Amino acid sequence: MKLASTRHGRDGALHVVSRDGTRVAPATDVAPTLQSALDDWQRVAPELERRFAALESGTISGQATSEVELTAPLPRAYEWIDGSAFINHIVLVRRARGAEPPEALRTDPLVYQGASGCLLGPTDSFPLGDEAFGLDFEAEVCVVLGDTPRGTPVEHASDHVRLFMLANDWTYRNLVPAELAKGFGFFVSKPATSFSPFAVTADELGEAFRDGRVHLALETRLNGELVGDPNAGAEMHFSFFELLAHVTKTRALSAGTILGSGTVSNADPARGVSCLAERRAREMIATGRTETPFLRPGDQVEIEMFNAGSSVFGAISARVVP
Repeated sequence: MKLASTRHGRDGALHVVSRDGTRVAPATDVAPTLQSALDDWQRVAPELERRFAALESGTISGQATSEVELTAPLPRAYEWIDGSAFINHIVLVRRARGAEPPEALRTDPLVYQGASGCLLGPTDSFPLGDEAFGLDFEAEVCVVLGDTPRGTPVEHASDHVRLFMLANDWTYRNLVPAELAKGFGFFVSKPATSFSPFAVTADELGEAFRDGRVHLALETRLNGELVGDPNAGAEMHFSFFELLAHVTKTRALSAGTILGSGTVSNADPARGVSCLAERRAREMIATGRTETPFLRPGDQVEIEMFNAGSSVFGAISARVVP
């Protein structure tokens, strides 16, 4: 099943989406918003599945996706928690700045809590602000959770995963070092995050979702040029299930919480990058200087994932504006 939100009020209006992503049909009579559906998932999900099946079969015709304005599936969320599950990304960016990886790199996941009150839709422009901040994209996979109790073990984590999405976790790279030096984590270096148009259930991923990981290539394009297509599962050191167990160690999470994978990264340079920081890190390691600039006004960033030739989540396609 695929779900989306059209622009309506602060939390959007819930729609089901055809498997090929070309048609949508309202589902506000089932649940007015995606958040309300997540709050009552056990009752609402079967009704949404029936609406989705009716759209797929042609029982209801729906409307062309191109005729509606889609927001993020969750235009605002109770929590947006982002991990850093790809060891290669951490090692590269730290090595480039002469910093050692944390001692618990492979045993204790890195996570931060991002801003969740204003989440960007798939085609929303991103206002750059000061170019000196060093704007970068970060292509990620994320899951949307149902109510998740404190102390959820890895073996029960799958019970609480409701949906999957893609994210562009925009980052102001030049603001990161000073923030981390304070020993208190990210804040101003992490502006609003962009999300894919569609949120999907696990069955839409089929065999690609296994062991708590999505084993598909995540494609990122900058101004139409492919910059990376790393596999999002093969080198994900901590699975979504392990990340979930970690973040619930001391707290419960409410339905609608978004949990991110962190920047998807593969060790093979031929798979490219999911952020400019990795390209710059490779340049610094190889030559002692960087050549790749950070994003500028007019740059277009596109992030998409395909399964058997079909776009799973639709595309994030955002232009950087002054």
